[in-house]
Amino acid sequence: MQLNHYLNFQGETEAAFNFYKSVFGGEFSFIKRYSELADAQISEQERNYLLHVSLPINEFTVLMGSDVTEQFCAQSHVPFVKGTNHYISINFEADEEAEARHLYQALSINGQIEMALDQTFWGALYGAFT
Repeated sequence: MQLNHYLNFQGETEAAFNFYKSVFGGEFSFIKRYSELADAQISEQERNYLLHVSLPINEFTVLMGSDVTEQFCAQSHVPFVKGTNHYISINFEADEEAEARHLYQALSINGQIEMALDQTFWGALYGAFT
């Protein structure tokens, strides 16, 4: 299991992560835009938004982020608010799904589910809550 920080922005992820890269050094290990999705239903403005970016900080930590689209905010019923755009990401190996489900269940008790833990279109088991 690995804990990482995940930041959400709305059209500012690329600039923010270029800044973080200038401070921490290194290279992005992954970067993907919404425009690279075949069936992305997003506005023309959001096509250049980042779906996901990963910047390894050291051997134990990866800073990750994405741009939140209007559609995502509508579906999750959680508006984007600057200052509340920080998540902690818990990453597991593929054979640790049972542990991932256990922690999601335990940590989300009395919380607000933003996205139920389930398989995603990008192939990962993912869920979010506050």
